[in-house]
Amino acid sequence: MDSNFLVDFLEENNIQTVTKKYHMYLTYYGLEQKYTYVLKEGIIKTSIILKNGREFNISYICVPDIISLLRDEVSNYTSSPFNVRVESEEAVFYKIPRVEFWKLVNNNVELQNYVKEYYRLKLSESIHNHQIITMNSKKGAVCAFLYNLISKFGKKGEAGYIIDFPITNEDIAAFCGISTRSSVNRILHELREEKIIDVVNQRIYILDVQYLYEFVLC
Repeated sequence: MDSNFLVDFLEENNIQTVTKKYHMYLTYYGLEQKYTYVLKEGIIKTSIILKNGREFNISYICVPDIISLLRDEVSNYTSSPFNVRVESEEAVFYKIPRVEFWKLVNNNVELQNYVKEYYRLKLSESIHNHQIITMNSKKGAVCAFLYNLISKFGKKGEAGYIIDFPITNEDIAAFCGISTRSSVNRILHELREEKIIDVVNQRIYILDVQYLYEFVLC
């Protein structure tokens, strides 16, 4: 999807923006929401609350993208599908009433195609992430998660990639469906012993990309 098209379109239509600071929440899972938001700048994390009260992380979003589009096109309000928390120093969002957004979609073929592609990609990502968690061991899920971080935050170095973004073991556990961060500690320790990764100054270094990639192919 061409995120530049979406940003240009919203700018041309003078859509207002709102700015949130580090660890502020934009939306909360299950609460009524009147607006459609589009990330313009920054990094956010989406998550849901499971029935047992644990938080399950869905994804990091670090490029301009629609945050959520669910339910019908005419309701003024809809339940927020997940929590949205800012993970960068700040994040800027376009903010537009849902009904107004859908009117723009229905009157612009290119925007219609963008939204269709958005739904297709989100469904594909959801199915793939579910497969990774259900078909892999805990270690495999962590390996697949680390591999996917390369495309979002990876910077090429002499020995591999550095994940240039601070990620806690607690967050890794919540992304991989692991109940305790101690399990993540153990898995990361094993990967360091095996020279698959290294951790320096709270940054993860990917030393063996191919090893991690094998767990994405489940």
